[in-house]
This record gives sequence, structure tokens and C-alpha cells, in this order.
Amino acid sequence: MPKIKFIQNDNQVIEIDAPVGLSVLEIAHRNNIDLEGACEGSLACSTCHVIVDNEWYDLLSPATEDEEDMLDLAFALTHTSRLGCQIIMTDELDGLTVRLPTGTRNMMVS
Repeated sequence: MPKIKFIQNDNQVIEIDAPVGLSVLEIAHRNNIDLEGACEGSLACSTCHVIVDNEWYDLLSPATEDEEDMLDLAFALTHTSRLGCQIIMTDELDGLTVRLPTGTRNMMVS
């Protein structure tokens, strides 16, 4: 089974199983990784923003226009930022490394 590495804010690396077909957000939630996902993966917020390690970024499917629009709202945006709900694990992504940002902006809170 493929693996994914989450780098937390304290630089602790957590490597876990990443079932093919699940999103990075789903994998994080199943493993108690602190990745919010306020809209539950419906591409309506930016709270599942992750920073993809440079070596993995070009292996991902390109971001859609909708994802790019949501990323514009993300806290601490970088050139390798993506939404975790939009990264779907494949065998080719075995070893994918993502960093959790230092904060999020939840625009869904009323």
C-alpha cells in the first residue's frame, strides 16, 4: 500500500498508509492528522490546504480552476500549495510528502 508523509508544524513527520483512491484529506481524517476540511471535501473552502513537497508537485494532476479559486483564500499560500481534498492517492504517489500550513482561514464560520 502506498504511504504518505505529513509534516506537522513542529516538523514532526508522520508516515502512514495511504489507500489508493482516497484523498489526502480523507487519509488525514482517518489517521487523526490535524487537517480541518470544513466543507468536508466539497471544494467550498481552503481549510484542507497543504504544501506539497517540491519533488512531488509536478506528479499531481493539475489543479482545476475551482481549486485555484479556493486556494486564493488559503493562509500562507505557496507555489506548491494544493487542497488535500483534491489530491487523490495513486500507486505513483507512494511516498508523497505534504506539509501542514501554520494556520487556516475558515470562511465557512458564521
